[in-house]
Amino acid sequence: MDQYEAIIKLLMEAARESIPDARDNTIPVGVSNRHVHLSQGDLEALFGPGYELSKMKDLSQPGQYACKETVTICGPKGAIEKVRILGPVRSRTQVEILAGDSFKLGIKSTARLSGDLDGTPGITIIGPKGSVQIKEGLMVAQRHIHMLPEDAARMGVRDGQVVSLEVDGIRGGILRNTIVRVTSQSGLECHIDTEEANALGLSSSSRVKIVQ
Repeated sequence: MDQYEAIIKLLMEAARESIPDARDNTIPVGVSNRHVHLSQGDLEALFGPGYELSKMKDLSQPGQYACKETVTICGPKGAIEKVRILGPVRSRTQVEILAGDSFKLGIKSTARLSGDLDGTPGITIIGPKGSVQIKEGLMVAQRHIHMLPEDAARMGVRDGQVVSLEVDGIRGGILRNTIVRVTSQSGLECHIDTEEANALGLSSSSRVKIVQ
């Protein structure tokens, strides 16, 4: 009898393993607020020569982290204080704001992918030891999905592809024009900002699904 029970147990485990996990085709959501990425030169202009960022916590994407440091960003009409810096330093300074921030700052900014800074507006950044006025670098983050090549193969998508996302829930809907970003150093996650998350009732514990 024990032998038969053992065989049945093995068969049941094999059957469970053969059933696709519903989460395999869903993507965790990462909600981001306004933030700043600094070049080393701008970091030192704002915080002093030789300054190094202080890590507060790791982020979901490998090697990226939120810093203890914050800055103030200033436009023609107003300023926003305590904007978080994300590390590590980059080759170019990038300021990511929410669409609604454009009205307070008095600077119109359009949605761009991270790093696509040519032709974007500039802005003034103020730190404890000085200020910098960047000529380009202000943007609203275009929603996108980070994934590994194996994730892309499983979901049938490719780097740079534009897809739509299905959002469940009472405030759910379809998020179009979402860019797929495939690299070997990615963590699977869909990045949206707080305005988009609030409109659709999403949080960092939510999951979404690609609908092509």
